[in-house]
Amino acid sequence: MKSSARFINKPPFKHTFGAMAALLFLSACAVGPDYQMPPPSLSQHYDQQAEQRLGQQQRIDLGRKVNGDWWSAFQSPKLDKVVRRAIDGNLELVAADATIRQAASSVAAAEGALYPQVDFGAQAGRQRVHNGKEPAISNFYAIGPRVGFDLDVFGGNQRLVEQQDAFTDLQRHRYEAAYLTLTGSVASQALLVASANAQMRAVETLLANDARNLELVRMAHVNGTTTQIDVALAETRLAQDRTLLPPLAQQRDSARHALSILTGKGPGDWSAPDFDLDEFVLPANVPVSVPSEMAHERPDVLQAEAQLHMASAAVGVATANLYPHVTLSASLAQAASGNGGAALWGFAAGLAGPLFDGGTLKAERQAAVDGYKASLAGYQQTVISSFGQVADTLQAINHDAEEHQAQQAALQAAQTSLQLNRQAYAQGENSILQVLEAERAYQQALLGQIRVKTAQYLDTVRLYVALGGNSVGAFEQRVAYREGQKPSYQ
Repeated sequence: MKSSARFINKPPFKHTFGAMAALLFLSACAVGPDYQMPPPSLSQHYDQQAEQRLGQQQRIDLGRKVNGDWWSAFQSPKLDKVVRRAIDGNLELVAADATIRQAASSVAAAEGALYPQVDFGAQAGRQRVHNGKEPAISNFYAIGPRVGFDLDVFGGNQRLVEQQDAFTDLQRHRYEAAYLTLTGSVASQALLVASANAQMRAVETLLANDARNLELVRMAHVNGTTTQIDVALAETRLAQDRTLLPPLAQQRDSARHALSILTGKGPGDWSAPDFDLDEFVLPANVPVSVPSEMAHERPDVLQAEAQLHMASAAVGVATANLYPHVTLSASLAQAASGNGGAALWGFAAGLAGPLFDGGTLKAERQAAVDGYKASLAGYQQTVISSFGQVADTLQAINHDAEEHQAQQAALQAAQTSLQLNRQAYAQGENSILQVLEAERAYQQALLGQIRVKTAQYLDTVRLYVALGGNSVGAFEQRVAYREGQKPSYQ
């Protein structure tokens, strides 16, 4: 370590300015790798078979991004109000917001190391000196500012700032992921409420038919035209169908409670409105961005990229630690001892670097390099998994359409059978029991159609979420709202 100090009454700054300028110029260098964004995927399809088969009830517009509020595609004003309420009140978003601001403060703290550090010092005391015939006792004091500056010649502090900046990006994308999950959950729970309500109405009609059937069978048994076996069979059907209602009521109530929690309220403080399945419209044309573009639209992929950036900066920090640190310091003080006083200034340059550390610093750099490789593999895996999620959802929508078509045919057949049985009963060709049985078959087919329709809606929600749901930039919307500006989701 080399240092020099000089104390005179006037500081000759002109003599030191050139040396300081040269050292400051050196601080522009930053060792370690400069982060480069991973190349985009070359894939242009998720699942060509699934993409080609879509088109009966729903089509995809491959290459078009999701714009605006994706849930508005279902054309439900009631859903839109609940989603907006959730965005404003959800506590996970509040926590994620605070975490981003905490990370931004960490960036500002790291950036402080790039500037000179100025502090103020003062000292006072009483001393005894034995340098004469008689010991001398005197008071002393020193007061003045001090300045220290790490030139960061090899960019270690710059890489730390870069790492903290990437961490802030990571937190921002975590907010976007929470926003995406929130909006998807609200839409899904609202659809579950609507589905439960529709199924409960169908089950109530089914139970009414079962009760009428049982009454008629009992009357016929009294008249001697049926046996006790027929009565037991009718009672069994009614008892079995009654078991369908409690689970549906539980599904409805659980979904309502979930909606309350998602909006930041307890179930006792706010109740979600009742949704009807008929108030939703199944989007006929869903925009689907190509795989090479979707990587910049999904928060989880952007999170993985931010982690990769952090790992790259960590390699730079570990590399800079292998090199010396150059520091500058200066002080200016008014000092006095006894009856004398003087203005003192000092300037020093320091150089410190590793000579032998048992291989610690090289091992730390190698660990950072390996960490970067792990983050790169994690990023690539996240991208591939996101493609698979979209492909799975596209296939699910295809299968939903097939099941819907089959269920629709079953419903039409049951309706035709019901009409024929009613006509035959009016003409005296069959009994009321056959009519009630046809009504029961129709209600069961209607229940199946409601379930398939619900699956279509839910899988469409999952597709929007898998595509990122236009969630990138959601934090900026929240900042605009906090600053009194109208966000895009209002």
